[in-house]
Amino acid sequence: MAARRYRGAYSPGEGTASKEAEATANRFRNRPARRVHGGARLLYVAALPMLVAGVMEIFAGDAFGMAVELGSFVLLLGAAILINEGLRAEEAFNSRTVANPPAIPRKLIGAVAAGLGVGLGAAFGWGLGIISGAAFGVAATGAALLGFGLDPMRGKGTEGVYDMDGRRVAAAVDRAEALLAEMLEAARGFGDRALEERVERFGVAAREMFRQVEADPRDLNRARKFLGVYLTGARDATVKFADLYRRSRDAQARTDYEALLDDLEESFTAHRALLMQDDRSELDVEIEVLRKRLKQEGIA
Repeated sequence: MAARRYRGAYSPGEGTASKEAEATANRFRNRPARRVHGGARLLYVAALPMLVAGVMEIFAGDAFGMAVELGSFVLLLGAAILINEGLRAEEAFNSRTVANPPAIPRKLIGAVAAGLGVGLGAAFGWGLGIISGAAFGVAATGAALLGFGLDPMRGKGTEGVYDMDGRRVAAAVDRAEALLAEMLEAARGFGDRALEERVERFGVAAREMFRQVEADPRDLNRARKFLGVYLTGARDATVKFADLYRRSRDAQARTDYEALLDDLEESFTAHRALLMQDDRSELDVEIEVLRKRLKQEGIA
């Protein structure tokens, strides 16, 4: 007996459930995967004993011990923040085709801060002396660098003939990603999951244009208005709407805002298609010129 595929409302490609699943998948297209760095999160926990020790020194009336323990706590907490931020910046860098390195080497600075915190605590808090404290500090810095690595130090996709164009694209996309991130952050204040998902779908269309510009830096001039003016306007409109919608739940304002998102998404999608069509047209011209040249040379 031949096997038959079961089909129903919740089968792949069938019904409302599959459409909702497809819409959910589309929302995450071109969005970088977010890793959970357990070791980096534990750095926050590692700083807590110094805070507890500092509080105990306060009750004991030891001003010097309090300063040492709390100073060590601040350094370790700062190291945890910097290393976690550095890992997030590295993820964003790795997800891009063209990118400048992070302006601040957060992981490196965080590793040094961790070494200073451990060294200070070991030398004066634990009474091991300066030499032993320095050894512990160097070991902590080395462990942080081995565990989390160095920050990206060189740009990606900006080498070669179009070096300057690549850097311009990386800078423009950095600014556009920042504007889009601010827009998505404002959307989280709507208190309306469906509306937030609508903004995320617009983010998909915007990021597809980012990737198109990264793939061909020549498209930057034609897309600059979309990456700058239009995204800035979309961010500002989202911030203002979020403030209004939280207070009033104005249905007409929501309708107008959704219409704005529809227009923006349609414009971004259409302009990206135009960029791709222009690229194909240029390729067709180059191929035709090459064919004529080969024919002139007598090569069929």
